[in-house]
Amino acid sequence: MAPQSAERQEAECVSGAQLVAEALKLQNIEYMFGIVGVPVTEIAIEAQANGIKYVGMRNEQAASYAASAVGYLTGRPGVCLVVSGPGLVHALAGMANANMNCWPLIVIGGSSDRNQETMGAFQEFPQVEACRLYSKFSARPSSLEAIPAVVEKAVRNSIYGRPGACYIDIPGDFVNMQVNKSSVKYVDCCPAPPVSMAEELAVSKAASFIAHSKKPLLIIGKGAAYSRAENSIRKLVDQCGLPFLSTPMGKGVVPDNHPYCVAAARSRALQHADVIILLGARLNWILHFGLPPRFQPDVKIIQVDICAEELGNNVRPVAALLGDIKAVTEQLLDHLGKKLWKYPSNTEWWKELQAKIKSNEETSKALSLQKHLPMNYYMVFHHVREVLPKDCVLVSEGANTMDIGRTMLPNYHPRHRLDAGTFGTMGVGLGFAIAAAMVTKDYSPHQQVVCIEGDSAFGFSGMEVETICSYYRYNLPIIIIIVNNNGIYSGLDADNWKEMSKLGEPSSWVPPVSLLPNAHYEKVMSSFGGKGYFVQTPEELQAALRASLEEKHVPSLINVMIDPQSDRKKQDFHWLTRSNL
Repeated sequence: MAPQSAERQEAECVSGAQLVAEALKLQNIEYMFGIVGVPVTEIAIEAQANGIKYVGMRNEQAASYAASAVGYLTGRPGVCLVVSGPGLVHALAGMANANMNCWPLIVIGGSSDRNQETMGAFQEFPQVEACRLYSKFSARPSSLEAIPAVVEKAVRNSIYGRPGACYIDIPGDFVNMQVNKSSVKYVDCCPAPPVSMAEELAVSKAASFIAHSKKPLLIIGKGAAYSRAENSIRKLVDQCGLPFLSTPMGKGVVPDNHPYCVAAARSRALQHADVIILLGARLNWILHFGLPPRFQPDVKIIQVDICAEELGNNVRPVAALLGDIKAVTEQLLDHLGKKLWKYPSNTEWWKELQAKIKSNEETSKALSLQKHLPMNYYMVFHHVREVLPKDCVLVSEGANTMDIGRTMLPNYHPRHRLDAGTFGTMGVGLGFAIAAAMVTKDYSPHQQVVCIEGDSAFGFSGMEVETICSYYRYNLPIIIIIVNNNGIYSGLDADNWKEMSKLGEPSSWVPPVSLLPNAHYEKVMSSFGGKGYFVQTPEELQAALRASLEEKHVPSLINVMIDPQSDRKKQDFHWLTRSNL
């Protein structure tokens, strides 16, 4: 037989960059975010050649936040591609955030050439070891041939069990190295995670506690949203007449306007419930650890979670249901359906909750309808709420901006709210919004992405505006609303600033929470080709928002000036737990 031609032999070779891209495509990866440079640029190019959408960001933190949000929104991890050393270190923030939120994420980091290890190579860093603290799985392929297997294992680890971040390290010399394609063992796409169900005895026990409860409460967490359990949970709420509230990103699993939603009486519901069913929610700081005085000392917890280690954390449940939220909810429905049980709508518990809902809503309404300027938070959200489409994806971050917005801006659909999450991470907003815009563009192009930020939160990743709106880049139709109080929690107005400036050196007198008064953030947007609006009145706010919604293909930023001393209405309990335990 005649020897093969040189062209034939070359065609049978494949580079490390090609192998990474092909392996990701085999695992149904659709989106990659990152910042390229030595040694990973070729990986991004090959990813695009294989049909993976690549979004070049301005900071690795924002890129890793975006990739993790894709994991939450789609159930398949997004990829964050970073360079070695500092690039990977910046991405650790997104890995930690993904792990705490239980969202799938794949981070791929270039690293030093293998023959330069321990020699002080450019950006040399113990990347695999460092990532083990922030991920479920961290590994470097032993050879080019091993790349597909490592990629498959990382993807599988990211979505199986409790979802989380995984890291793949690619040495610089791997990227352009070639290997004969016939020696590579490609790995088929890992199947969807297996669905586990709770023990029947535990389900029966839980159903009995629910049926004998006097003051039941259902709490819906973002784990329920991630598991696509909305239809089953809505059926459970309707069939059993259960009062419910949601954690911030559990909102929309059952619409906020459902008659059994008691979110407006959250503190009262938590404090007095005798039986609480946790569906994909954790008794962490967001739920005050399940401890008094926020909860009854003898409250009975029924806990449903995919992670065995979470069961019994802080409070021992009377029934621990280990399994997929959707599957376990169906089990509960079956047991409670056989009992023909429905919680009565005329109980004292319902009367107590409804009275508190009415009182709180009246307080919020009074604040939102005030006429004085500058506006307060409640006025802003009231007028935004009147204009926003019901099916928009809301991204929110900032202290009061996020907390008040959660109560004032309802959600009607699951996975339509993204915020600082379990880790309380500020700076996630624009990365999350970019991810949501990419996903909605492909799967529901009619939906609008609206990112509502405090002025401090916007500053963490404000340069991602260039990623969003450049005509020559991605031109994502995101509406950013900055609720601008000139500071962190609170700020100074221009008059106070001028008066205090007489005190001398600014570093000696400027309050640590203060930012520049009346900063024109909207000009950042307009400088990159988007639309910018500076608004000070409710009328200007609604006009700017309507104009932004009408110009569907143009990104916009609405900079809303509010009273620097505006605050939340008086709370039954301080938001942070440590001050009142």
